[in-house]
Amino acid sequence: MDYKYIEQLLERYWRCETSLQEEEILRAFFAQEDVPAGLLPYKDLFTFGQTEKETAVLGDDFDQKILGMIAEDEPVKARTITMRQRFMPFFKAAAVVAIVLTLGNAVQSALDTQDTTVHRSGMAEMGKPTEGPSVAKADSARTDSATKAAVIQVQKQTN
Repeated sequence: MDYKYIEQLLERYWRCETSLQEEEILRAFFAQEDVPAGLLPYKDLFTFGQTEKETAVLGDDFDQKILGMIAEDEPVKARTITMRQRFMPFFKAAAVVAIVLTLGNAVQSALDTQDTTVHRSGMAEMGKPTEGPSVAKADSARTDSATKAAVIQVQKQTN
């Protein structure tokens, strides 16, 4: 007997080019008792689905077991959550932020090289001015340069 058509269908099956009807033809062919020796290795592949449908069936007791597990009522335990417990994550986050800011300020003041003023202690020196750059001096320098520019313009106009 010539099984050329079945071999062609198998080739198309391996290339994933068969239709559902052609795959059904292959299943029907391999479900027969008389399968040629050359095609016998493929028989299990095409009959596996049919034999599994028959053997892999859930028993009647399965439904009873599942319904029994679902029907068990467990008491619901209600917990009261206080405001302190609700805000605890917020408190922890605020504490972390405060610690980071405090450490940052401490490191910044320790590494600040521009701060050369001497901190004096005692009540007698509290009212005395500290040494350092004066804001008034810095402003007067700008005013002086602006005044000089105005004077130069007036002199140019009169000449």
